Amino acid sequence: MIVRALILLLLFIPAIAIFARPAAKPGVQAQTFGTHEGKPITLYTLTNSHGVEVRVMNYGGIIVSIRVPDREGRFADVILGHDTLEGYIPNPPYLGAIVGRYANRIANGTFTLEGKTYRLPKNDGPNTLHGGTTRTFDRVVWDGEALKNGVAFMYLSKEGEEGFPGNLKVKVTYTLTDANAIIIDYGATTDKATPINVSQHSYFNLAGEGNGDILNHEVMINADRFTPVDKNLIPTGELRPVKGTPLDFTRPTTIGARINDNYEQLVLGRGYDHNFVVNRKPSQNDMVLAARVHEPTSGRTLEVWTTQPGIQFYTGNFLDGSVVGKQGHAYKRRYGFCLETQHFPDSPNHPDFPTTILKTGEVFHETTVFRFSAK
Repeated sequence: MIVRALILLLLFIPAIAIFARPAAKPGVQAQTFGTHEGKPITLYTLTNSHGVEVRVMNYGGIIVSIRVPDREGRFADVILGHDTLEGYIPNPPYLGAIVGRYANRIANGTFTLEGKTYRLPKNDGPNTLHGGTTRTFDRVVWDGEALKNGVAFMYLSKEGEEGFPGNLKVKVTYTLTDANAIIIDYGATTDKATPINVSQHSYFNLAGEGNGDILNHEVMINADRFTPVDKNLIPTGELRPVKGTPLDFTRPTTIGARINDNYEQLVLGRGYDHNFVVNRKPSQNDMVLAARVHEPTSGRTLEVWTTQPGIQFYTGNFLDGSVVGKQGHAYKRRYGFCLETQHFPDSPNHPDFPTTILKTGEVFHETTVFRFSAK
């Protein structure tokens, strides 16, 4: 906890050479963004002293936009999304959303816990993806509370919702710091043992949303191993070394350099859609750098820090232009990438993976940080 606190403290300290612009007063502003199922939707605008702006709403806990500067100080929105609430209903690519109860896939929509087998709605071939079909975290209205530099979202996922056991109380807090860092803090408690895996599903394009594909972005992933998948994109249980494969991002490599290689895992995922095992010491449970992405044209850089054991790198392989987003931009294949910090996919069915079972009396707590800079 001491290490985590020190890293978070550093992330609050403004970085050198952060470009500034005349901006709205730093803090949090709330405005009406429509209604859903008779409930008001509020859009919260977080602004720091450098003019960096993050907009999030209580529908789905969705990050609607992130405006950050390039190396010349020019601001752009680097998040794929929509201009209106209606664009997010439905939201099949999960643009910007909090996903859960269980982010990623559960094989055959089933798991066994304490001797009982639970069956979930299947929405990804034979699997359950991102929690199910209807009352999933990305599709519900959360309670929102504006904070000094952020916003907290709360939601009670009731017993049996999408087939999961237990009444799960969830809280997700977004905080924007003067170091151009977005801290995402996840917390949960339950009254019955249940799987939980919560993540943030924003699609990034550091050149600016709608500004072409992301194949020139240079990616470093701090992972020596990944979890290879079968034909249904379910982990086989192996922790395979990345060395000698197109999934080796231990040194900065452009996304497009090997994405079309004739490698079984890339063929199965139609590109990168894999969980990487974040490097950390056996006793290290605190924040570590999981990934860094640099876009050379703009100079924008994104660092992802996390306490989570895995990070799903997804290159928008299933975007096909049918989703029309901000300013009429059609989001085509590989127009955005995701770095979803998480526990491993299908962990309830893999006892050797880090556990995702939250028990009564325990507190689920994970933190992820998106930090932006430009060079």
